[in-house]
Amino acid sequence: MIVTMVSMPEVTVTRTDVSEARERLATARFLIVDVELPEEAPADDEGVARQLGLEADDLDWFGRKDEPARADFLGEKAGFVVPVIHDDRVAYIHALVTEQFLVTVHRGQAGLASNISAQLRHERPPDVVAVLFLLLQGALATFRRAAVQDLLLTEELEDDMFQKRRPEQVYRLSKLRRRSALLHHSLLPYLQVVDEVFTRRMLNPNFPEERQRLAQEFQHAARLVLAHIESLQDASRRAFASYSSLAAGEQNGVINRLAIVSTIFLPLTFLSGFFGMNFTYLTDELESKVVFWLLAVGLQVAVLFVAFYVLHRTRIWRRLRDED
Repeated sequence: MIVTMVSMPEVTVTRTDVSEARERLATARFLIVDVELPEEAPADDEGVARQLGLEADDLDWFGRKDEPARADFLGEKAGFVVPVIHDDRVAYIHALVTEQFLVTVHRGQAGLASNISAQLRHERPPDVVAVLFLLLQGALATFRRAAVQDLLLTEELEDDMFQKRRPEQVYRLSKLRRRSALLHHSLLPYLQVVDEVFTRRMLNPNFPEERQRLAQEFQHAARLVLAHIESLQDASRRAFASYSSLAAGEQNGVINRLAIVSTIFLPLTFLSGFFGMNFTYLTDELESKVVFWLLAVGLQVAVLFVAFYVLHRTRIWRRLRDED
């Protein structure tokens, strides 16, 4: 377990152990604690909350692996399980905030402590709750960056398809479509629970005006990020439709070529097969050279002229040339 503390208002970052963090939390007035747990570590029976001296029966979920998205007000405390995009995967940060401190727990290097410490030096938030909203906004920013980046990749891939269609483009489109579904599936449940909690708190007349403003800004930013993800989903569907249209167009070209070949050679094949049969009339009566040249060459030449005339009248040549 790696514990990092950020002391305010001086914005002092300190790497420490659990015992010191526990002592500081007991007396802190403005403290941020970030706890990094090993990704593959077994579940601790004692729990992160009890190790930090945050003993409460309703904090069993805090730091637990595979915990779903959460947003709860627990009397003097508020608890959140916040999804973030880290190294092209979805990670979850557990956050516990009071009027005195903010504690975040995550597995692996998925925390936002380094980014938040840089923001704290510039923005100087007035209290810990404002820092919490910086954390929530930072988590939304990871989804927004991922959605915008994938949206640009989808549009570039769609442009490449119109230049030259290749089979590997289907695989890349499938990955982008799955990525958009993952972003939407991870963010939407979290936004729903957070929106319900914030809306309920804002209806309380005792909810401070400044925090109400922060909550409204978060809700507005959340709607924009969700719109970016939905745009990514629409773009991936449109790219799949474009690929299908291009494939269908190429198949139409192949069918037109087969139609041309069939129009020319099917009558010739029929004539060759018909006059190649051993009927008595064919073998006994049609013996002269004139009849041979008339049937063997003249009839087939006539059929070719008729076939080319049909192709010209139906404009299959022109359609094939325009498609090419």
